[in-house]
Amino acid sequence: MYAKVIVDIASSAIDKIFDYRLEEDYPLGSRVLVPFGPRKINGFICAKSEDTELDKTKVKSVICMLDPMPVITEEQFKISEFLKNRFHIGLADSIRLFLPPELRADKVKDVFVSFVNLIDIEKAKEFKLTLRKNATAMQKAIDFFILNNREHKESEVNKTFGRSVIKKLLSENILVERIEHVSRTPYKNLLNEEKKNITLTPLQQNALDIIHKNEKRTFLLHGITGSGKTEVYMRVIEENLQKNKTAIMLVPEISLTPQVLSNFRNRFGETVALLHSGLSAGERFDEWKKILLGKASVVVGARSAIFAPLKNIGVIIIDEEHEQSYNSESHPRYITSEIAEFRRIENDCTLILGSATPSMVSYHKAISGEYRLIEMKERVNGQKMPPINIVDMSMEIRLGNNSIFSNALKTSLEKCIKEGNQAILFINRRGFASFVMCRDCGWVASCPDCDVSLSLHKHDNVLKCHYCGSKYKVFNVCPECGSENLKNGSIGTERVVEELNLLFPDVKVLRLDNDTTQNKDAYVKIINKFKNKEAQILVGTQMVSKGHDFPSVTLVGILEADLSLYQTSYTSTEKTFALVTQVAGRAGRADKKGEIILQSYSPRHYVYKMAENYDYLAFYKKEINIREVTKFPPFSVIVRVLFSSLDENLAKEQIKVYYNNIQEIKNKNPNAFIYLNKMRSPITKIMKKYRYQILMRLEPHLSREIIDKIFDIDKKYANRQVATFIEVNAQDLR
Repeated sequence: MYAKVIVDIASSAIDKIFDYRLEEDYPLGSRVLVPFGPRKINGFICAKSEDTELDKTKVKSVICMLDPMPVITEEQFKISEFLKNRFHIGLADSIRLFLPPELRADKVKDVFVSFVNLIDIEKAKEFKLTLRKNATAMQKAIDFFILNNREHKESEVNKTFGRSVIKKLLSENILVERIEHVSRTPYKNLLNEEKKNITLTPLQQNALDIIHKNEKRTFLLHGITGSGKTEVYMRVIEENLQKNKTAIMLVPEISLTPQVLSNFRNRFGETVALLHSGLSAGERFDEWKKILLGKASVVVGARSAIFAPLKNIGVIIIDEEHEQSYNSESHPRYITSEIAEFRRIENDCTLILGSATPSMVSYHKAISGEYRLIEMKERVNGQKMPPINIVDMSMEIRLGNNSIFSNALKTSLEKCIKEGNQAILFINRRGFASFVMCRDCGWVASCPDCDVSLSLHKHDNVLKCHYCGSKYKVFNVCPECGSENLKNGSIGTERVVEELNLLFPDVKVLRLDNDTTQNKDAYVKIINKFKNKEAQILVGTQMVSKGHDFPSVTLVGILEADLSLYQTSYTSTEKTFALVTQVAGRAGRADKKGEIILQSYSPRHYVYKMAENYDYLAFYKKEINIREVTKFPPFSVIVRVLFSSLDENLAKEQIKVYYNNIQEIKNKNPNAFIYLNKMRSPITKIMKKYRYQILMRLEPHLSREIIDKIFDIDKKYANRQVATFIEVNAQDLR
């Protein structure tokens, strides 16, 4: 018998399946050791056959199976083929998406703990009488076990009485050993809340009824913040579990997983598993194995959880489906919703995309009938969405207020604190200041390895690059002209906290951003402190904008709302509307009325006017009209070919080769191209590598063939000294 094996080498030159002889009948999906040239490497059996078309005398044999069970499911091999055809991801690269990295490197194993206990007390007493008088350690050990007649960890009693003593008692059959597998469960200490008997609102019940009647479809659940989408998700999952089916629940950020995990464990118990890249090696391995062995029925996680080895899936849910994080913009590049759709078809199941602010593309699909649209326009508590007060910061300056807080926000903060309520202040930038500049000569502190300014982090007293992570000493004088007249640029979360401490010295303030959540458990601790009212104000980046339910939050302040509005992206208005709506939804979620203060230098922009009324449909109609006229997605497919190299001249040469070949494709297919051009990337250097790009917009119905041809160019002209990335509909084109 012969095995078809995918070898674990990520190289386009050997991105194919190899034949090996099977001396033993290993099952499909097994990880095996195979000879490959002079080396021995890992491979995965994806198929078997009785014969081979190769010269049988030259076919090598599989050396051995590396695990006690298969590690790749049949469906995952199908996903691998889909990834290859749809996203041009190599077979080895796709297999790596399915497995914990440490498993492939054999750096993680199961953990077992040994427990020991007396077999019989009387027998132990008799044995003690036979001991010599100087065998004091053994006598004490026996006395201990007689007095504490229960199981004890062998490692602990070894420390107390000595390993040789315990070993002797085991060999004399005085003690018996029991070995137990220990699961490294992430977030073991999450607080469990009491289970609540929740009565569904008419809108929630209507959503469930529609899903029941139209199972095995893709739904867009458009529900305002606080409308109870999570309860709908849980009811659908509950019903699928009753049918012995499984479920995948995706959230957009790793930081949100502890809160969702807590809710799901509370509802579904130990059948819930967690998957994301922020877990420790041991935790990730144990959670993955729990899923593989069928001990988990519900998987919660970030985008990588879409590859979970679940079988018999009944529902896949993508919460906050509009979030950019669901699109992988590093190698390997893929779009999570498309993989979810593939798994929906393979499992003949339900796919639910949920959001208070759906992406333009998803809502367009729902309007056109490709998705089934379900709308929930009321909050479960009956409260109206909190009013949004838009403050013109230019006017504040003209009135003499140079503070980062408008007078309206200061007044509302004072009232909120006085009444014993809580407030959230949102600014989508961490650090103290976005740049340091000399007022005299214009010098700006920049990263020498990246074409970006350094951000000031005052608490750590460093200048930090948010792209490569490099840190530098803070300048007291300008290195160019020697002036001490230095200016800090736009504010970040750290500066906001400092200003609040000056305004309200007796008020506890917490900060939630990437800098304060480096530790895995830090996020949970900060959220729990705020939830337990150990602080009255929470300052944060977009981490605070979604998924949280704080009953005592009555005020949300949005500082520098324009940050996302003027980004160089066709989705900037869409992102701004979503951020404002999402963070506004954190206020007034219980029986207390909420208030939103939005500070802007462009208060009359149509995004804010529509966000002020929470009018998604009006925003969608205006934005989709602009997209149709300008031919941006969903009315085109954007393709970027990004070149990155330590040698700028090599990058320039490479972009010319690709561009000339793409131009030839355009000449033969003029109707397929809406736009084509080559240029420097907006950020021209990251981590010492120069960046150039080719941008094109293609007609959607003709794009697939063109994209395949571009990948063919890449295979033909790939250069190891110039990294090339082909991105489809990437939202971040910096």
